[in-house]
Amino acid sequence: MEGGGAPDDVIDVRPDERFDEAALAAWLAGRLEGAAAPLRVRQFGGGHANLTYLLRFGADEGAVLRVLRRPPLGPVAAGAHDMRREHRVLARLWRGFAPAPRALLYCDDASVIGAPFFVMEHRPGVVVRGGRVPERFGGGRDAEANRRLSEALVDALARLHAVDAGAVGLGDLGRPEGFLERQVRGWCERWEAARTGELAVADEVARWLDAERPRVDPAPTLVHNDWKLDNLAVAPDDPGRCVAVYDWDMCTRGDPLCDLGTLFAMWSEPGEPPAGTDPMPSRAPGFLRRAEAARRYAEASGRALDALDYYLVFGCFKMAVVLQQIFVRWRRGQTRDARFAGLGAAAEDLFRLAAARRP
Repeated sequence: MEGGGAPDDVIDVRPDERFDEAALAAWLAGRLEGAAAPLRVRQFGGGHANLTYLLRFGADEGAVLRVLRRPPLGPVAAGAHDMRREHRVLARLWRGFAPAPRALLYCDDASVIGAPFFVMEHRPGVVVRGGRVPERFGGGRDAEANRRLSEALVDALARLHAVDAGAVGLGDLGRPEGFLERQVRGWCERWEAARTGELAVADEVARWLDAERPRVDPAPTLVHNDWKLDNLAVAPDDPGRCVAVYDWDMCTRGDPLCDLGTLFAMWSEPGEPPAGTDPMPSRAPGFLRRAEAARRYAEASGRALDALDYYLVFGCFKMAVVLQQIFVRWRRGQTRDARFAGLGAAAEDLFRLAAARRP
């Protein structure tokens, strides 16, 4: 975004997530348009994994805003938090999928800020977090606004899965053949690496996922791999218009129903408890029920959803492992973010939800 104030979801940089801003400014000078102006860095406060910062070049209404992304502190799982991959995807995907911010610059020199990073354009919009619809959209009381928000979430996913990967220069991304098998095996292995004790229900679900896995892969598409409401931004004046999608570091080509399973894992029905640490407001009046959302996706994509129950269980298991991985980094002292202290219990709740959702 060129000109205008900073977004309202930024905070001062957390003490343990600061870096040498002068070193960054020196590296960007001459490489990034607009970077000659004085730099101020703030941090986007949401999210639990990759660290995202707002770069403001200049101090007046003509300031240039950019966004910097880097991996989380401490060791990370192999293949995760891949800034090179995210930069590559976003340097191309915007040509075929308008909500994808355009990546502008990549740095693999960890000496600059302590890790590889990339810089992308800033896409202003409203991110819905914490299970609450913002007051600007009725605060959860406006059934029409809630319905439009849920439709935007499903429709944007269907549009992503319709993108011709080859046409946007991503035809060689990932290995689509055997994608689901590798996903299941990989997330089960990550659970073993991140466990902090015995949890029979998680082990039981892992065995079930291996035994019941569909043996026929659907035609591959681009897959976001972390599709959920708080990774989208909608227009400030229209909850039904998606203006940005974030967090592309796990994007690949593979089974599109894995995205749907991730999304539905967080999609609680009225009468169900909220799922995860940042639940969607899916129990609000007007918000599509899971079955309605599935039908809408099926109609837009033309895909059969006969095995959707399996992907729902897989999505719950995967999100549980994600929380467990973050928790174990906190427990080992690799990050001091106090928000992470309760993620072990949240992960256990999701493992139990995955077990309960088995058909």
